[in-house]
Order: sequence, then C-alpha cells, then structure tokens
Amino acid sequence: MAAIMAWTSGCYSLERVNGSSPVPGTRIAVDVNDAGRVALGGSMGPEIDRVEGRLIERTNGEYLLGVTSVSLLRGGVQTWKGEQVVLKPEFVSTVYERRLDKAKSGLLAAAIVGGVLAIASQNLLTSGTEDTQPPVDTISTNRRPALRHIRLLSIPISRIPLLGRP
Repeated sequence: MAAIMAWTSGCYSLERVNGSSPVPGTRIAVDVNDAGRVALGGSMGPEIDRVEGRLIERTNGEYLLGVTSVSLLRGGVQTWKGEQVVLKPEFVSTVYERRLDKAKSGLLAAAIVGGVLAIASQNLLTSGTEDTQPPVDTISTNRRPALRHIRLLSIPISRIPLLGRP
C-alpha cells in the first residue's frame, strides 16, 4: 500500500507549459497572480498561490478546472474534490502540466526493489537451522519458526527527498 502511494505521488512533477495549451483531461497547475487573488478571493480564499486540478475545458483562453488542491501563499494546502472553477487568463501567471518524472520513477523503483530484497534476505537469514538429531515427532519438528516483525517505514513519506512537492 505504501509503495503504491509513493508511486502515484512521487513519480510525477510539474513542468512548465511552453507554447501549446494542455489538452482537456490533463492534470495541470496554475500559479495565480495578484489580480487573480483579488478576483477569486471571495470564492477560493484570499491567499491562493497555486491551483491544481484536471483541465476540463479551455475556451477563449479561460481554464475550466476540476480543482483537486489549492496551495496557499504562506504554506499549507487545501484539498478539493473536483469542484469546477473558471480561471481567466489574466488571473494566471504560469501554467504547469503534471508529467511522469523518469528520474524519480527510477529511484523509487530501485528503493522498492532494495526494500524487498532486504526483507527477503532477513527472512532467509532468520528462517532457522536444520536439526541434526532425528525427529521425535514430525508435527512439531517441521514447523517453521515465527517470523520476526520488521518495521518498514519509520519516517513519514513527506520527509523523503524527491517524493515531496516541487
């Protein structure tokens, strides 16, 4: 479960869109300028820094977003559930597209494989030894020893470099 969460959040990055407009259905983020903060303050809050969501439609330069999160100027993130918001082009300073980051994906895959190998080697090393004496009772001697509990994650995922937000 932790690997899936890390995979879905840690392997993507926001890359600046230059030239062409993102296609509908794409996950994008937009930096909101001062004019946008004033105009959207009543509906979204006065300290909006970045709005992230799925681009539903782009007509006449306006972005119709299904908002998933709003980042605030002084830190903090508000989670939204896809509410639709129209952002006029004069409210937007920068547009980003969410894309797969190959470097982060490779590092995460290597970390997952390393973790699996570490756990597997621990289980192989602590699986017990063969008894040299003849068995008295086959039911009790063929039992495998109880596995040791290994704590997999002792630090929060948000503190792992490269898995945080750009």
